[in-house]
Amino acid sequence: MANPEQESLDDLPPSAKLVFKVLEYSGPLTQKGIVEESMLSARTVRYALERLEEIEIVDEDVYFADARQNLYQLTKPAQEFTADSETCTAD
Repeated sequence: MANPEQESLDDLPPSAKLVFKVLEYSGPLTQKGIVEESMLSARTVRYALERLEEIEIVDEDVYFADARQNLYQLTKPAQEFTADSETCTAD
């Protein structure tokens, strides 16, 4: 396993980046909701969520409407994850 300090959002596969963007735009969702929004397979979404959880970008919580499911959300605002990788060249 990789250290969270060594791996960043830029190092993740495209599926994990898509799941990140879905959570950024849609807010907290269940795995089923992410599958519907991203149009990725359930297996791919599970893998992407695992990778995002490893580097502590996504947090998993109980979905109280249906305790059989989990609710996934970003741990911090998305700007904090992408600020390091984006550079402004407006000057």
